[in-house]
Amino acid sequence: MNNFEYCNPTRLVFGKGQIAKLSQLIPADAKIMLTFGGGSVKKNGVYDQVTKALSQHTFIEFWGIEPNPTVETLRKAVELGLKEKVNFILAVGGGSVLDGTKLIASAIAQPEKDAWEIVRAGKSCKYIPFASVMTLPATGSEMNSGAVISRTETHEKYAFYSTYPVFSILDPETTYSLPEHQVACSLSDIFVHVMEQYMTTPGQSRVMDRWAEGILLTLVEIAPKIKANPTDYDLRCDYVLCATLALNDMIRMGVTQDWATHMIGHEITAFTGITHGESLALIHCSLLHVLREQKKGKLLQYAERVWNITEGTDDERIDKAIDATRNYFRSIGLRTSLTEANVGQDVVEAIVKRFKEIGAKHGEAQNVDAEITRKILEQAK
Repeated sequence: MNNFEYCNPTRLVFGKGQIAKLSQLIPADAKIMLTFGGGSVKKNGVYDQVTKALSQHTFIEFWGIEPNPTVETLRKAVELGLKEKVNFILAVGGGSVLDGTKLIASAIAQPEKDAWEIVRAGKSCKYIPFASVMTLPATGSEMNSGAVISRTETHEKYAFYSTYPVFSILDPETTYSLPEHQVACSLSDIFVHVMEQYMTTPGQSRVMDRWAEGILLTLVEIAPKIKANPTDYDLRCDYVLCATLALNDMIRMGVTQDWATHMIGHEITAFTGITHGESLALIHCSLLHVLREQKKGKLLQYAERVWNITEGTDDERIDKAIDATRNYFRSIGLRTSLTEANVGQDVVEAIVKRFKEIGAKHGEAQNVDAEITRKILEQAK
């Protein structure tokens, strides 16, 4: 294993009825901004729970943080927060709302900087405190320091890092009303989060491998059951926890990471608007195919431990494992090729051009450059 340091300061508050604890978790004298997406929290009752719990607190509201949050929208929230002298932010919604909130918290603490300047710097060391009530499990943003922000006018999408939420409330019952496609996209995102940290170099850590494989096996097991029983509380608990554990820094301790699927997926979303989770399903299996020799040892391990594939030659087992992964994405209702998603050659060329311009070198071996990306995208057709 590589040397590492691990510290995750987020307090996880999990289970039924936990939103009521907001009154105890946020200081009584805080001037709070509540951040929201498009309004689903009013339909599922979460908004009423949050405002009731904060009835003795002072708060303002900011609505309209979109999926793949844009800096153009977030600048408006920063302006409001500065005007109202906000000193605590509570994100209520999915990972995009929380990602946007991380940038808002950083930008309020640095009014001399434009929000996009903070994103492009890659890391922010200044921020006001923020927390979350999570209603869409996928990104793991509730227990990590990362965020992904888009810029509409230039079709750009970048990650940046600030700090961890002070706390995150996860009530699995708030996910009952999620549309089936949103659940499918989130299951894809969770699955690929794990693969980005697992499908790299074999023999680094038995513990990290088994933790990652445990999450993957759980996702494979619960996906069809969630589809059949969308209000099964215990299934939803596993679903929510998989999302958090997939990206709270736990399964990457001391091991190499990939993230090439995400980097390419972000570009697909930036150019086409395809939901992030589905963008990953479009290309992940093609990436595994193109990099099969590099990832051979881990692919064979994955084939055996996750899909119980033990017979055939090495190449046959790898093919079967990639096919099983593709079938998993398809079983939850997602498209798995660029052609299916109407992503044309113009998008391929635009992504390759951008990767050339920035000198992209992604993946655990830093070898997924513009030309390897072209091969992956062509394979994904």
